[in-house]
Amino acid sequence: MYKGKELLKVTNLKKHYPVEKNLFGKPKTFVKAVDGVSFSIAPGETLGLVGESGCGKSTLGRCILRLEEANCGSVIFNNEDLYAMSGKELRSARRNMQPIFQDPFASLNPRKTIRQILTDPFEVHKLYNTSERYEQICKLLALVGMRKEHTERYPHEFSGGQRQRIAIARALALNPLLVIADESVSALDVSIQAQILNLMVDLQEQFGLAYLFISHDLSVVRHISDRVAVMYLGKIVEIAPVGLLYSNPRHPYTKALLAAAPIPDPEKKSAKPELQGELPSPLDFTTGCPFFSRCPDKNDLCELYDDAGLKCIDDEHYVSCCGLDF
Repeated sequence: MYKGKELLKVTNLKKHYPVEKNLFGKPKTFVKAVDGVSFSIAPGETLGLVGESGCGKSTLGRCILRLEEANCGSVIFNNEDLYAMSGKELRSARRNMQPIFQDPFASLNPRKTIRQILTDPFEVHKLYNTSERYEQICKLLALVGMRKEHTERYPHEFSGGQRQRIAIARALALNPLLVIADESVSALDVSIQAQILNLMVDLQEQFGLAYLFISHDLSVVRHISDRVAVMYLGKIVEIAPVGLLYSNPRHPYTKALLAAAPIPDPEKKSAKPELQGELPSPLDFTTGCPFFSRCPDKNDLCELYDDAGLKCIDDEHYVSCCGLDF
């Protein structure tokens, strides 16, 4: 869907978890955490991925990295099929794609010093000798605004923002092409969020990084993204350049998400559609649009068609909705 060269291309990716088995022990009921997702990311681009909790954003990121194995679909990264790889070949490909997790305290080994944590990527990929590794670690810490004196400390001796800086330094250790940031600032104070976001933007400009930035915070995604994909119950329902999506959202779910965002001045709040009810269980629906029960624009077609598929309605603006005539 992106007109430039594709660094990452995800096609019809699915991850279904069995939750109930029949008499013969075979799965008969599934949670469709990721259900036929397709998108692409160009070199140096940031794609924001937004949606309510439980819509499958984190599972999608883990399937791309193969921390979770997808049931079907393809992930082409740097012109190579990640799901056709194994062993050393996959390890080599992973060098160019790194994650940043939501909770830096949980993702950093509490028994290791920062020096040991940042040395691990070099040991796994057999890079540099001992003195060169220490030099590289000092450079990484300097990149994220920390000092070499921090190398012998443990994660619990740092604040949340400092731990996230260390997690970013670890992600950059191998000079990746793509970073998948999963709610990487959601656990931080607002002032620290701004610092980390600005740091990520600066590093992107310096190293030409591509980001898949997963978040539920619409204001954060707007600040950092080039394009935004909106996800609902395992499917992408709208994807567009950031300015176009925020100024002219077309899917009812996207409109409702933007309407739910807080506005500091109550006089400027306009009458926009609001979401009706709670996010349904992925087990509750079998046919029809999964957004049907909450949609203000629903019609009879919505109960009949399971997946309208993404349709291009404008330059690089794609929407999946069978109830609207574009």
